[in-house]
Amino acid sequence: MGTIGSGILLETGTNEVEILELFIDEGGYTGYYGVNVAKVLEIITMPAEVMRPPHLRGSFVAGIFNHRDRLVVLIDLAAWLGRTRAENMQPKVLITEFNGIVTAFLVSGVTRIHRATWSDIKPLDGYTEDLSNSVTGVITLNGRLVFLLDLEKAISDVDPRLAISASRTIANTVTGDYKPIHILHADDSLVIRKTVKQRLEENRIFAVESVANGDEAWSHLAEVKKKCGANGETLSTYVDVVLTDIEMPGMDGYRLCKLIKDDPELKSMPVILFSSLITEKLLHKGAAVGADGQFSKPDLTLMRFIKEAVEKRRAAEQPEGSRLERGGVGQPG
Repeated sequence: MGTIGSGILLETGTNEVEILELFIDEGGYTGYYGVNVAKVLEIITMPAEVMRPPHLRGSFVAGIFNHRDRLVVLIDLAAWLGRTRAENMQPKVLITEFNGIVTAFLVSGVTRIHRATWSDIKPLDGYTEDLSNSVTGVITLNGRLVFLLDLEKAISDVDPRLAISASRTIANTVTGDYKPIHILHADDSLVIRKTVKQRLEENRIFAVESVANGDEAWSHLAEVKKKCGANGETLSTYVDVVLTDIEMPGMDGYRLCKLIKDDPELKSMPVILFSSLITEKLLHKGAAVGADGQFSKPDLTLMRFIKEAVEKRRAAEQPEGSRLERGGVGQPG
């Protein structure tokens, strides 16, 4: 089918998204799934030669193939989802780029690209979130339910090094009276929220409040503003920095960032995008909505960036002579 492109330019920060609808034919049942078009480079027919190296990790990995002078891992999406794809049609392969790598996904076929908003996508919540760790949300398209897939989970299942690790810390060089950095973290993945909270809080200088999407983050900030107005407190009493994913049902990270930067009371608060969609090609989108930093998952060198950004803001807000002593930090990676 060639390079992906709908011909529609989405304005950043409007909460719009383009979803590529694909399907898996199981022979009697067809499952429909969706992925963000921003992750898809092109769609091709099944390569003529797919090699299976010995001791291949993951029963759902179909092999590797040469594409545009690059070896690409091919993931059988049906097998990863625990399904059995019927061999009654010529399958298609999605070439994707996210988390800083190019990966391919084998599917039965694709239908079309849909233009929607993140508010059209319903997040999994409560016990439904525990039913499947491969789905991030559900949307109704053409009268049928379409499951939004967590492709990041698929590649982390292939290579655990591509998942966010919960073992490494940054050097803790602060003094005992150092004021903790309060982080509001928004991500639709329960696993990511738990892991990021653990990774950040093990450094003792961070305190993390986790929410599931941009809507919840924006509501939390509205409550903080109301509380500060009533008590005469500063915003940093509750939130120093917002760390947000981009792809989230309800409200995406671009829209959240734009709302914060357009708000007179919130605009000085650092907003950091932490997403698999942070690539050289898409950095301009974060810049367009005023993001202070952009980091690709699973790169948690952003911890140093957060510390430096918050301390810079604190220093600017403190009267001369009463500023907190800053701990030594390295340059953001």
